[in-house]
Amino acid sequence: MSLMAEPDATGRFGRFGGRYLPEALVPAAKAVEAAFREAWSDPAFTTEYHRLLTTYAGRPTPITECARLSGALGVRVLLKREDLAHTGSHKINNVLGQALLARRMGKRKLIAETGAGQHGVASATAAALLGLSCTVYMGETDVRRQELNVFRMGLLGAEVVPVASATGTGTLKEATNAALRAWVGETEEAHYCIGSVMGPHPYPWLVREFQRVIGDEARAQCAELLPTAVPDVVVACVGGGSNAAGTFAGFVDTPAGLVGVEAAGGSAVDKGVPGVLHGFTSHFLQDESQVLEAHSISAGLDYPGVGPEHVHLAETGRARYPSVTDEQALRALELVTRLEGILPALESAHALAWVVDAAATGELPPGSTVLVTLSGRGDKDVRQIREALR
Repeated sequence: MSLMAEPDATGRFGRFGGRYLPEALVPAAKAVEAAFREAWSDPAFTTEYHRLLTTYAGRPTPITECARLSGALGVRVLLKREDLAHTGSHKINNVLGQALLARRMGKRKLIAETGAGQHGVASATAAALLGLSCTVYMGETDVRRQELNVFRMGLLGAEVVPVASATGTGTLKEATNAALRAWVGETEEAHYCIGSVMGPHPYPWLVREFQRVIGDEARAQCAELLPTAVPDVVVACVGGGSNAAGTFAGFVDTPAGLVGVEAAGGSAVDKGVPGVLHGFTSHFLQDESQVLEAHSISAGLDYPGVGPEHVHLAETGRARYPSVTDEQALRALELVTRLEGILPALESAHALAWVVDAAATGELPPGSTVLVTLSGRGDKDVRQIREALR
């Protein structure tokens, strides 16, 4: 059986996951699980989902061979181009599935949290497409540093609610807190559209299944492109970890090494300890009394925890989770932009930074083939990149 199979009956991957919710939300989460199980086995639902992925989101996304970057690094670099999907990132894959599920359940509204804004934009987009209302909760710090995405959400008809915190930093953790609180009062009419492989069961599993289209496509594309059929290493950035989970699902049963790259200011897999937050158990940055704040130049990686399946993959030894600094990510972003004419999102730049450094140190042997999921494009980050590079 595949390592990345369905979680156990309690919603856990090994020791992690589960459903830790206020009593008022337990029936809502169970209803989402029941609806997803039914829909995911219904050909009418999956046909409609894949039709939208093709005709609306623009799938399949291509694999781009980076000839100049490969020449500079001495390893063969392939990019899975999620930046070319509609709305500019992989987030649309999950949101289209959840929006269809919400409509199937008779819900009239999407509630979403967002950090970098891409999940919020995707949620607002899917809501507009299917005639749903949408409220997006976003930390006040992220509202400032992702001003363009906030405007895009409003243009699409969504309400963006800035979330402040007296003890926090106004980022993804606070936005998730607020979204969960809002869901308590709106379970009859609203579906909580979680943006990553986190939250209470069934969300880590549900989101991974909607994102596995990345890995399934890449696996088939690599089989046509590579003499060995699979790359030596598959790399993706990890905040909550949805693009990595979707990518890894396509390669977990192959000899390819799996590398999830975290931000050094987060690094929950390595530096975190077991705990419970936002309805699930995983590794979180915390001390004896409270959850600590993560830091990353990338709003999408600014979360103090990580999806439970990633910790399970780390514990089993199937995947590893190094981290890179803001400075490393910025250097890699500049390098890839100038050599390939592709501006990656700051999140994706972390995955690329690990490749750049691993090639330089020999951790990636010369001639290795590396597939990197480019989870999003950097248009949203241009203002922040300009300020950082000054």
